[in-house]
Parts: sequence; structure tokens; C-alpha cells
Amino acid sequence: MTKEHDILNGFKWVSEELGPVHILVNNAGITQNTNLTEGETEKWKKILETNVLGLCIATREAVKVMKVNKIDGHIIHINSVSGHGVPNFPGVNVYAASKHAVTALTETLRQEFNHLGLKIKITSVSPGRVTTEFIEASNFIADTNLVEQIKKMPCLKFEDTYCGFGSVRYVRFVDSAACSGEVHELTIKPIGEIR
Repeated sequence: MTKEHDILNGFKWVSEELGPVHILVNNAGITQNTNLTEGETEKWKKILETNVLGLCIATREAVKVMKVNKIDGHIIHINSVSGHGVPNFPGVNVYAASKHAVTALTETLRQEFNHLGLKIKITSVSPGRVTTEFIEASNFIADTNLVEQIKKMPCLKFEDTYCGFGSVRYVRFVDSAACSGEVHELTIKPIGEIR
């Protein structure tokens, strides 16, 4: 999701092999163990390129296909509860900023669709912590205090929310909402989550 060329080729392949896009689920997301006072620029870029710019490029390409084919499709951003409030965890502040951007882009896109007279739906799905390898894959292992703090948090079970590809259960729910309306934001928190 950090290489525009790859995203464009992906949409070209889908159009040629499967037909026009009717639904896009923007599910790529990463974090890195970094902060604002001493952080590494490359880690910031990686987070923002994946979580924000990649999402924007994929959205643009899906909307192009939907407009050309007169498809009233659906764009779904897999966001995070961190896109609605900043968690008090050192090292994840740039991730929260990127997810706040996703929240803003979701509303911006809704307004653009209204302005253009398009009937494409836009939804942000914001799960709380889920039992996945997300933290381990984000190089937080060296910070044992942070890892232990995060592991103590209530979390959604992988099998309850994910099926190997995004929040499939919730994507199906928001996509099947009434034809004259849209579920603009869906937040899923584990029972017992404090924030």
C-alpha cells in the first residue's frame, strides 16, 4: 500500500479479471514504535504512507471505476478506536494521528459524494483492540512495559471480528444496511474497555 504503482496495477487486474469494483475495503494499517519528540522520520512516513496515502489512492481508484460504470458502490475504511481518541501509550501517537486522518477522510468523502451527486456509500469501521499479531509486527517487542500494558487491555477475539480479511462480519453488516441510508461509522469495543 506504500507504492502507488502496485495499487494501480491491482485495480487494473481486478477490472480485467473480475470486473468493475462495487465495494472497496481499505484494510491496510500499520504502526511503528515511535514518538514525536525523538521519532524516526522513516517510521512516520511508513505509517502515514500506509494508513493515509495508500487509503486515499485506493479510494480514488475505486471511485473512478464506480463513476465510469455508474455503480452506487461502497467504500469501507477499517479504522480504529484510536481514530476517535488518543490512547495513552507512548510510541503509538503517530498511529493515532493517522487514524484520526481516516476519520476525517471518511467524512470528507461523504461530503464530496454529496457535492458530486454520487450515491456511493462511505463507512468507517473502528474496532478496539483485537487479538492479532499487530503489536508484535510493529516492533514493540523491545518495549516490554508497553507490551505488557497492552496485553492487559480487554480485547475483541480475532474469530469474533475478523475472518482473515478485515472486519468481515461488520463489513457485511454495514454493506447490507438500508438502501436509502448508510452506516457512516461503526465502533466495536471489547466489553470492559476503559476509553
